Amino acid sequence: MNHFGTLFSVNIYGESHGKAVGIVIDGMTPGILVDEALLLSDLNRRKAGAVGTTKRIEADEPNILSGVYRGYTTGAPIHIQFQNTNTRSEDYQNLLKQPRPGHADFTSFIKYKGYADQRGGGHFSGRLTTGIVAAGSFAKMLLKANFESKLVQVGDLTEMNGLDEYLKKISESFDSVGGIVEVNVNGLEVGIGEPFFDSVESKIAHMVFSVPAIKGIEFGVGFKGIELKGSQFNDQIIDESGTTKTNHNGGLNGGITNGNTLVVRVFVKPASSIFLKQDTFDFESKTIQTLQIEGRHDACIARRAVVVIENAIAIALADLYLQKKSRE
Repeated sequence: MNHFGTLFSVNIYGESHGKAVGIVIDGMTPGILVDEALLLSDLNRRKAGAVGTTKRIEADEPNILSGVYRGYTTGAPIHIQFQNTNTRSEDYQNLLKQPRPGHADFTSFIKYKGYADQRGGGHFSGRLTTGIVAAGSFAKMLLKANFESKLVQVGDLTEMNGLDEYLKKISESFDSVGGIVEVNVNGLEVGIGEPFFDSVESKIAHMVFSVPAIKGIEFGVGFKGIELKGSQFNDQIIDESGTTKTNHNGGLNGGITNGNTLVVRVFVKPASSIFLKQDTFDFESKTIQTLQIEGRHDACIARRAVVVIENAIAIALADLYLQKKSRE
């Protein structure tokens, strides 16, 4: 439901236009020096303000309510909360009778029998990823690995130097585009991950697909591997540490890290909330009516999702890392 993880676990809460959103992290090793600069940097990477992002800008100042004392983790649950201060709930009134195509408005209304907080997407909003970013920062403090993430494609654009101009045109057309995020993780020791149900791939996929708008994931060479024969796909081991000549498997064998770079690519779909008028079902009139979405929305949510995906992966890896350490 709202919980992920076994030894390093997170519990997420809040709604987009509620008083606050936040996360509780359990299982963090005691005595870890809290890297405040990393936490604040990651949260800043998620903030709006760049071309193609929402005009809803929140302070996102982390209020750490427990689990940290004198700059170190205590081993108790870490509770981090973020206040919601910049909301415009009136922009969402028409969506009660006419849910947005592609969004969770309809499914959440049915699932929760009309009681769900629908303002700003409620509990299904990307606003809740603030907590995922914060928890991922703590996971990275535990892992001490090197994470490098970037957009490798936005719509049909593959050269990110022209991203601002491209997204400006998308915004002016009142539409949205998706993107592909690539995450590379270096410095992971050999042996993280469990066979079958807790493989690195399955654990990361579980966590990453928990992020709103994610529709695809691949590891290593991914689907392009269909073009390779087994003799080409196999990664030749070239030294006793397990270094491989190629990395088609993306740093994984048998669901376990092999010491090479972990490579993950994720597809983030185009935002559902677009300003183009759309013809869709009106549950009040029981007819197809034109929908005009109001509010403040991203033309490309993938731009802000880079750090969200990076830190979601860190959470999954931290859980598997502690599982490995529990056997040593």
